[in-house]
Amino acid sequence: MRVREVNTFWLSMKGTQACIPQILMSKFLNMFYFLPSLQVLAENLTMVTEFLSLGFSSLGEIQLALFVVFLFLYLVILSGNITIISVIHLGQSLHTPKYFFLVILSTSETFYTFAILSKMLINLLSVARTIFFMCCAIQMFFFLGFAITNCLLLGVMGYDHYAAICHPRHYPILMSWQVCGKLAAVCGTGSFLASLTVVSFVFSLPFCSANKVNHYFCDISPVICLACTNTDVNEFVIFICGVLVLVVPFFFICISYLCILRTILKIPSAEGRWKAFPTCVSHLIVVIVHYGCASFIYLRPTANYVFNKDRLVTVTYTTVTPLLNPMINSLRNKDVQLAIKKVLGKKEFLKL
Repeated sequence: MRVREVNTFWLSMKGTQACIPQILMSKFLNMFYFLPSLQVLAENLTMVTEFLSLGFSSLGEIQLALFVVFLFLYLVILSGNITIISVIHLGQSLHTPKYFFLVILSTSETFYTFAILSKMLINLLSVARTIFFMCCAIQMFFFLGFAITNCLLLGVMGYDHYAAICHPRHYPILMSWQVCGKLAAVCGTGSFLASLTVVSFVFSLPFCSANKVNHYFCDISPVICLACTNTDVNEFVIFICGVLVLVVPFFFICISYLCILRTILKIPSAEGRWKAFPTCVSHLIVVIVHYGCASFIYLRPTANYVFNKDRLVTVTYTTVTPLLNPMINSLRNKDVQLAIKKVLGKKEFLKL
C-alpha cells in the first residue's frame, strides 16, 4: 500500500477526529519513502551484493611468490610496531609527547596494514576473490580512517618538532599532556568522520552490473569507477576531503620545517646543528613518501586511474610507508635503541 493511500485510509477511518500523532506519522512516512539516499542504497543492495577483487590475478603463478613477499613485509611491519609500542610503554625515559605520538602512529599503522594486507594475502591464495558489498564499505572505512589518522599524526609530529626546537623554553606548555591528549583525540575523531563522509559518497552511488574491482582492496577510485551514473559531484566532495587531509597538513609541516631550518642555522656550533638534524630528517622521509604517494593517487580525477601503472605507488603507500615508521622513525633512534637494551637487560637479569 502506498503511503498516500495509507493517509487516505487513516482519514476515512477517523474523519475529522484523526489525531495529531497519526498525521505526523504519515508525514514522516512520506519523507522516508521519498528520501533519495535511502532509495539509492536500496537499489545498491538489490543490484550488486558483492564485488570481485581482481588484485594480482593477471600475474598467474607469480602470485605465490607475491604471497611470500607480502607476508614477510606484513610480519616485519607487525613485529616492528609491536616492538615500538612495547619499548615505549616499558621505558620510562620515553614517556614524552614525541614518543606518545609515535605509539599512536604505530598502533594506527598496525590496524591500517591489517585492514588491507590480511584480505590481500587471502586473495593471493584463493580462487574466489569475492567481497560482499557491505564488507567492501567497511574495509574502505577502516582503511581511510587509519590512513587519514596517519596523515594528521605526521602533521602533529611536525608541530612537536617545531615546538621542541624553536620554542624549547615553552615546550612543556605548548606540548603538555593535556594538549597531546586533545590533539590525539582530534586526529582520531576527525579522521574517521572524514572517512565516513567519503565512504557515504562512494556507496550512495548506484552499482548496476559491473562488480569487478580492479585492485587488491576496496579503494576509492576502483570502486567509484563501477558506478552506473554520473559521479562528478561525489568525486568533487571526495577531492575536497583529500585536500583537507593531505594538502593542509603537508602545508603546515612545510611551514614548521622552514621555521626549524631557520632556527637550526642560527645555532653557532656545528655539533648543536647536527643534533637537531637526525630526528627531522627521519620524519621528513616518512612525510615525503607518505604524502607524495597518497597525493598522487587521491588528488586526481578517477578517470585517470590505471591499476597497472598505479600498482607500484599503491603498494608503496600500503606496505613500504608503514615499514618506514618502525625502521627509520623509531628503531634507528638512539633513545629507542637504548630503551630496548635496558628492557632486554632487565629480562636477562630476571632470568638470572
